[in-house]
Amino acid sequence: MGEDNILATVLAGGKSQRFGKNKSEVLLNKKKLIDHTLEKLDKKFNKIIIVSNDNNQKNYTTIKDCLDGQLGPLVGVLSAMKWATENYPKKYKWVMTFPCDTPFFSTNIIDKFISEANTNDSQLYFAKVENKRHNIFGLWSIELMERLEKDLVVNMVRKVEKWANSIGLKNIEFKSSDTDNFYNINTQQDLIHAENMIKEKQK
Repeated sequence: MGEDNILATVLAGGKSQRFGKNKSEVLLNKKKLIDHTLEKLDKKFNKIIIVSNDNNQKNYTTIKDCLDGQLGPLVGVLSAMKWATENYPKKYKWVMTFPCDTPFFSTNIIDKFISEANTNDSQLYFAKVENKRHNIFGLWSIELMERLEKDLVVNMVRKVEKWANSIGLKNIEFKSSDTDNFYNINTQQDLIHAENMIKEKQK
């Protein structure tokens, strides 16, 4: 498996209630938060889509949630799977998801996902650092699409953690020194801290 059969997907469909406004559009180090993610994905993937009900990022395909209502990240994953199968029926086998609010991740994370997924011993992979799992950094087999849609629509499953545990998954382990890779910005205070992190690295 290589990057050619993976659809890179940025999940930016949340309401950003804790932040107070659409956080993907706020500036970090004079650059939109979502652009920090997109610039890294550009180095690794031929095709990138954004799942968002608000954004319309220039030069990128942006799609809306395929189901109405605030159903959480799972509906964003389903939307990407549906888009891939409708537009490129035989090309993409996987959807790899990235959050729009985690600006410091290394592209080495992508390489490790691809390398471990080559073993083809799971249909679902998540990043994990020590005891914390980062579910939005995920690699999802498109073969899970029908099951996911049924669980969203019929069984009313909303939490990524609950759904993933019911499916079964493989954790891709990262070192504790990689913690900054998964620092996500949920609040204004988190944004201030992120700016300070950048200043420290620039010294």
